[in-house]
Amino acid sequence: MTPLRLAPRLLRVAAILLKYQLDEVIEGAHIYRPLKLLRPLFPGPAADTRGMSRGARLRLALTELGPIFVKAGQVLSTRRDLVPPDIADELALLQDQVPPFPGAEARAIVERELRAPVATLFASFDENALASASIAQVHAATLHDGREVVLKVLRPGIDKRIARDIDLLHALGELAQRWHPAADKIRPLEVVAEVEKMLENELDLQREGASASLLRRNFASGIDLYIPEVHWDFSTQGVLTLERVRGVSADDLVAIDAAGLDRKALAEKGVRLFYEQVFRDNFFHADAHPGNIWVDTSRVDEPRFIALDFGIMGSLPEADQYWLAENFIALFERDYARIAQLHVAAGWMPSTIRLDELEAAVRTVCEPYFTRPLSQISIAELVVKLFQTARRFELTLQPQLILLQKTLLNIEGVGRMLDPEIDIWAVAHPVLRRILRERYSVRATLRDVRRRLPEWIHTAPRVPELVRDALRQVASGERREIADPIALALARDDARRMRRLIACGLLGATLLICAALIGTLSSRGMWPAIAAAVVGVAAFIAGWPRRVP
Repeated sequence: MTPLRLAPRLLRVAAILLKYQLDEVIEGAHIYRPLKLLRPLFPGPAADTRGMSRGARLRLALTELGPIFVKAGQVLSTRRDLVPPDIADELALLQDQVPPFPGAEARAIVERELRAPVATLFASFDENALASASIAQVHAATLHDGREVVLKVLRPGIDKRIARDIDLLHALGELAQRWHPAADKIRPLEVVAEVEKMLENELDLQREGASASLLRRNFASGIDLYIPEVHWDFSTQGVLTLERVRGVSADDLVAIDAAGLDRKALAEKGVRLFYEQVFRDNFFHADAHPGNIWVDTSRVDEPRFIALDFGIMGSLPEADQYWLAENFIALFERDYARIAQLHVAAGWMPSTIRLDELEAAVRTVCEPYFTRPLSQISIAELVVKLFQTARRFELTLQPQLILLQKTLLNIEGVGRMLDPEIDIWAVAHPVLRRILRERYSVRATLRDVRRRLPEWIHTAPRVPELVRDALRQVASGERREIADPIALALARDDARRMRRLIACGLLGATLLICAALIGTLSSRGMWPAIAAAVVGVAAFIAGWPRRVP
């Protein structure tokens, strides 16, 4: 049962939902149904909401409910696999509209976090906030060496307020999970968990600073994307100090045109940057709306983006990254059978489904898009529809893929805003091909083997012991899964081949290195080097796994 202490706040939520004519939400929650009898006591619907779409009314209601509900709406806007497109589009417009807290309080927080007076830390500190959001606000300052910085300062008491509001969201989520007729599709508790995790990350500004530092290293040249430098000496969990940057929002087309920038080049660069972050670096900015993506108007010949606000970043498990890249390539090449096979091979769908039926469903979604000019095809929209279709085949959609889906929607939105005629397919396909070619090349594979070799060497001596322990468990009845003697024999053979491969590989690599050194430094001719090289190659051949008959 919902705790009694939350009842007044739940009633306030109900009153605001009724105010914006969101009756279907009230009627869907069992605990709110008795309110029909008391409805005359609640304020009537706002006059200016008549004629508004349901998505617009929900957006206004969440804004009135407060910052945490705004965050929940922002997360829900990314779940286009769960909510209708018209509601998702409206929720995507939600912005934190919070008045700033007094600058004197910000100064006190900075002094408490950095353990020194502001006058000692900075040459100047502006108590008027540059920007204010639900979690933190930003103040300008100047270091004693003249460099301009901005300080992101957490709101006082924000952690307690978030904990209180999360309790309320959990209560609402449990009610919806229990009584809403579409709870299995909306999955409200999962949405609340995503909100909670996102807020926990945003409350740790040191984590945000670390994300900014990593992204800055990934784009160290600063030619296409510039990341402000983190000043760690002036940063803690509650205060983050960054280099001050200047630019215009990516949706300020008037300012971009006035600066003489090539919007077409900018749009293509934005798409390339997305694929590089996701598939080259496996670390991407997951809140890339125009407010967080600026354009540097000072660089006319080589326009670039400036990224801000690194509270929400994304990455993918290595396996998912590979499967997703292969799915994109198959999509670009309209290989629907390959898409179906990849979804099953990745484990996103059970192996029991019929591949021909999945292939037919994918073809049904994709083919209408390919009748349009390529410049009018939205990859993001197509991916969303594919995920919605795949849900019929028991798709297990991972949270990291949902975050990626949201980022793809944002990036495409920015790209088409800068250049409505951009051919995203033509830009993305060669970039993804190049990244995959570099990532899975022979050189990359050898580099990966060299990185893993110490771990394999460390593990190899324990393989016989592990096999012996497994045999003992089988003999004592503790373990029955591998009681098949053929399987045990194969396991022993695999272990033996692995030991031979490691030993001969080490010997061969050592001899080849010696051959290179002898050939370079020795004055006795090339024969010793050739002999060492031949023996090294022979060692590799001797250790190479044989095909089992």
